[in-house]
Amino acid sequence: MDISEVRIKLMNDPHERLLAFCSITFDVSFVIRDLKIIQGAKGAFVAMPSRKLMDRCPKCHTKNHLRASFCNQCGVRLDENRADKDDAGRARLYADIAHPINSECRELIQQEVLKAYQDEKISAQEDGYICRYDDFGEEDYARLSPYEEDLEDTKTPAEVSGAESIHIRKNNQVFRIDSAESTQEASPPHHTAADQPESDKVSSNESESRSRGGDTFGSGIV
Repeated sequence: MDISEVRIKLMNDPHERLLAFCSITFDVSFVIRDLKIIQGAKGAFVAMPSRKLMDRCPKCHTKNHLRASFCNQCGVRLDENRADKDDAGRARLYADIAHPINSECRELIQQEVLKAYQDEKISAQEDGYICRYDDFGEEDYARLSPYEEDLEDTKTPAEVSGAESIHIRKNNQVFRIDSAESTQEASPPHHTAADQPESDKVSSNESESRSRGGDTFGSGIV
């Protein structure tokens, strides 16, 4: 069995241990995707495609990752150290989906993948470089639905003091929430100056008596 093709997708962050993804083709007939090239303490190595190991909650039987502290469904607390350990004492959290079963095949895969990785790094420096790794559009941004596009078009700044209105959707209905500043400016005060009682106002009898006889002794006696 020969490796007929290796495709590499380089990672852009030089500070991460993950250097690249790759796919390999055997005998122009069988493809394995999502192998990883990882920078280890002793150099780069190839990791096989894997999946997270999970177990079920003893209360509601929902699947959870082995490092989960709480059940994703019912919230019951789970033992964080329940994963099995390997010979080095490390928790078994992942299982390979595809992997070689002897050292000769593993060495062949690692040698060919690392060679293709070095060649890809050189090719990436050239003008017009195009990555041949097929990620099925996983790095592309999704398009908005027509409803979301119409909703984006209706978002305009409020006309009060430069404040903005926020549109939210709930139960297929659109609600507008004005900022606190605009709400305070738009709402009138509870009481106006005309509504407040004046402490220096006199009764109608006092004012009438003063207009007739002035402030003389006994003028206020009826």
